[in-house]
Amino acid sequence: MSNWLFYAVLAAISASFVTVFTKLGIKNLSPSMATTLRAIIMALFLMIVSFVKGDLNNISSVIEHKKDLLFLVFAGISGALSWLFLNIALKTGKTWQVAPIDKLSVVLTVIISVLIFKEQISTKGIVGVVFIGMGTILVALA
Repeated sequence: MSNWLFYAVLAAISASFVTVFTKLGIKNLSPSMATTLRAIIMALFLMIVSFVKGDLNNISSVIEHKKDLLFLVFAGISGALSWLFLNIALKTGKTWQVAPIDKLSVVLTVIISVLIFKEQISTKGIVGVVFIGMGTILVALA
């Protein structure tokens, strides 16, 4: 199995547990508080990972690459909004309906990647993305 595929599968498994654990943990909290707590826990966990890996020794390189930092700020804000909106949806919605709609981001990411990065996609890839979109709609309407 390719390195990227292995980590992509781990990401999907981890993301599914994020949704399940959030649904379990949001029962008595507001979506914004739940999102805040999750972000703090993630930040602390990732700081420990970066410390153990020795990545914090290169913190000055962040300042050298201002454009990268700007895009990471945008990514952080986008991620926070995504989590917040997901938590709001999970608070009242059914997990099995919310999760697939959240994963509609796959379809949007493919479209954006083709338009902005000029990435090539095969006919099989297009068919797969269409199926993801159709599946999302079918689950949402179920």
